[in-house]
Amino acid sequence: MSFVKALPKTIADTYDLVLISPRNYFLYTPLLPALASGTMEPRSIVEPVRNQIVGKGTYYEAACQSIDVKNKELVCCFPADAGLDSACFKVPYDALMVAVGSVNNTFGVQGVEEHCHFFKSIEDARALRARISELFERAALPHTPLEEKRRLLSFVIVGGGPTGVEVAAEIYDKIEQDLSRLYPELTKLAKVSIIELTDHVLGTYDRKISNFTKQQFERAGISARLNTKVSAVGPRSVTLVNPDGSEEQLPFGAAVWCTGVRLNPLAETLIEAINEVNPGVQRNMRSIVTDQHLRVLGTDGSIYAIGDAATIYQPRALEKCEELFQRADANADGVVGVPELRSIIREAQKEYPHLEAYADLIGEGQLRFGGLVKKILQRRGKATDPSKLKGADKLLRTVDDDNNALDLEGFRDLLAQIDSNLRLLPPTAQVARQQGEYLAKLFTSTKVEGKPDDVGAEAIQAGKKTYRPFTYNHKGSLAYVGRDNAVMDIPVIGPIMGKGAGVGWKAFETLSQISFRNQALVTTDWLRSKIFGRDISRF
Repeated sequence: MSFVKALPKTIADTYDLVLISPRNYFLYTPLLPALASGTMEPRSIVEPVRNQIVGKGTYYEAACQSIDVKNKELVCCFPADAGLDSACFKVPYDALMVAVGSVNNTFGVQGVEEHCHFFKSIEDARALRARISELFERAALPHTPLEEKRRLLSFVIVGGGPTGVEVAAEIYDKIEQDLSRLYPELTKLAKVSIIELTDHVLGTYDRKISNFTKQQFERAGISARLNTKVSAVGPRSVTLVNPDGSEEQLPFGAAVWCTGVRLNPLAETLIEAINEVNPGVQRNMRSIVTDQHLRVLGTDGSIYAIGDAATIYQPRALEKCEELFQRADANADGVVGVPELRSIIREAQKEYPHLEAYADLIGEGQLRFGGLVKKILQRRGKATDPSKLKGADKLLRTVDDDNNALDLEGFRDLLAQIDSNLRLLPPTAQVARQQGEYLAKLFTSTKVEGKPDDVGAEAIQAGKKTYRPFTYNHKGSLAYVGRDNAVMDIPVIGPIMGKGAGVGWKAFETLSQISFRNQALVTTDWLRSKIFGRDISRF
């Protein structure tokens, strides 16, 4: 939706724009946890698609069944008629943008689909909201045994990422701030547990934030089960594998699956179709691979992909190790010294942008190679002891501090360590929004016809005006952790935690809404829930 919103009204003069989506609204997913708890109302975080597309193009409420890459054609049908050939229609295209997102990944854990709530759609959030109310009403019945009350009021969240943490925090807030007044005895039996496979929650955030969140949960009575795996889910309990390898049954009234996503089935069929036309071009079976302009590899510039469904190909320096070594070894003595390494990294960062992060480590005053390599390893692992990093010992042994140089093997190991720090863009709304806005600018500034020479080197060779490659600007990460507290991990500034961050989190989520109408409704919901409490009705 960020793509459509960023397009000017005059776009209709240049393109015949057609938007196809099986749902006729845009959903602001970061506030789904607030919807599940009753803090937000559904209409507050959805925006009709037609409000944004009007005057710019045409909208079809339809599901895309298949993409014919060779003939540049889509087969679509109304969502309720999916599977009926007679209800399908074809849409030709010159340039196609795929933004189908991802779907839930159960990782093959038995019972997840049957017994867990997922958390990706408005239907998921509303179902969990209704389930919370149902469980308290069931537990309030006079014939319900005490142990059954405990089970009914046990909420298990699988996944300690931002979504899992926010779901746990919102459920806890609803119990403590609203249900405690209406079910004073039952709330004493309620328990919220979060299951995380690693040794800390919010693993992609600064470690200070992870520790703060864990302490916040401990004070609130939320159980954080770390280094713990879910091996199966039954109708009344989850099977846990504890750090010592022992198994445990954890009863629940509601279990929420907030961990892992996988490729959308339509994206999978697109990859297969591309590989049929251009065998081996799409080798990543977990996402559609694009170039730096978000064009899907193997489609001659006719298809673009953004969001969870796509990943940008990042060339690895290791692939050209010998060529780079020869370029660095100016005097052809078979080894590379610090000055030569400094020169090649600064030269090669144009071809391999991830090398730029290491260029500043090679200062003019750097004399010893061992110290330089340790700095690079520290940059990779953010560790104080590089020798603890996997593969670091081998690399450090290749450093010849007597000659202060690296041979080809050592140079190869060094590039391998640097390449291993390459990170894919996270599947977040922030990334998808920036990619959509980027393509809107690209389509506005350049006449895109779905041809190889629309942008990039091909455009330059054809004498056309081109547009810059996409670069992601990480503006920070936020998460709500309960009791009006939030955490913010902001570049340059660093971690911010507590109630002040909570105010900032609410302001950010409000201003990030797609329309002024949504901003007004979200603001109203914050005030309503704070003054009158959350809605606990079930319908």
